[in-house]
Amino acid sequence: MRKLKVGIIGAGRIGKVHAESILYHVPEAEVKAISDISMNYVQDVADSLGIPNAYDDYRKILEDPEIDAVLICSSTDTHSPISIEAANAGKHIFCEKPIDYNLERIYKTLDVVEKSGVKYQVGFNRRFDHNYARVNEVIKEGKIGTPQIIKITSRDPKPAPIEYLKGSGGMFFDLAIHDFDMARFQAGSEVEEVYAVGDCLIDPEIGKIGDIDTAVTTLKFENGAIAVIDNSRQAVYGYDQRMEVFGSKGSVEIKNDTATTTIIRNEDSIQSEKPLYFFLERYMGSFVEEIKQFIKAIVDDTGVPVVGFDGLQPVKIAMAATLSVKEKRPVKISEIK
Repeated sequence: MRKLKVGIIGAGRIGKVHAESILYHVPEAEVKAISDISMNYVQDVADSLGIPNAYDDYRKILEDPEIDAVLICSSTDTHSPISIEAANAGKHIFCEKPIDYNLERIYKTLDVVEKSGVKYQVGFNRRFDHNYARVNEVIKEGKIGTPQIIKITSRDPKPAPIEYLKGSGGMFFDLAIHDFDMARFQAGSEVEEVYAVGDCLIDPEIGKIGDIDTAVTTLKFENGAIAVIDNSRQAVYGYDQRMEVFGSKGSVEIKNDTATTTIIRNEDSIQSEKPLYFFLERYMGSFVEEIKQFIKAIVDDTGVPVVGFDGLQPVKIAMAATLSVKEKRPVKISEIK
């Protein structure tokens, strides 16, 4: 059977991760072309991965009739316009999160995608992680009853560079947006109200660009469940990723992944491994799995697992959390227009 031909728009860190996932783990597909704004850079990436075509203009990918699907891994401000162009070109689309920071542009994008009939998957990779996916299975199997309290801890090992943070959209759009999606995923419901508190406790330079580096957010869901999410830009011991879902019949929790499960016990102390330090170490398997399922949906002509609506809702939550911190009050999702 003919391999599905894929084009990757954006050859940065995540673009290369997805290219490697297809190259080494998805035999049903192949990367035919990759683009980036720097021709010298993208040519080096293409050569290193054996990708036949490298462009400094992504439109050449969209114009290629052989390419079936595109992965949009460029900067966030390009996600919605390129999504629209790709849909109009008849390409199936995998788009990294968030679709946009602007609701009007997201609605326009999803409208064009729906009318075009192409498949559109949003890159919330943590749903495909072995631990978080198992929690969702446990909930659906009814083993803990009805979810009532969801606790999520998500802390980076160190802040990203200031230049990156300036264009990140802020902590709620950059870091916490994954947790907003995860809370929805596990609660099986939509958020009704958001209350967030946050401050700059790690690096004053982050505060100078109008952002925060520490936050706690409470989400109230339409089905009555409550989620509490704590985020930090700096956990000095590693990438801290934990969750507990407490329900009417019990609870399920996941701890940090570590390099080994070794525990050393002696008269002085009990020692275990620190969490994996970087997000690529922790979530590499989930990046592979989300691309596998995207390609499978195209090959089998089935629905994608994370649809455009799933890309819209966490943006609304992030907007509500931002407003909540600013105005020091709970914010209804219905206020976010």
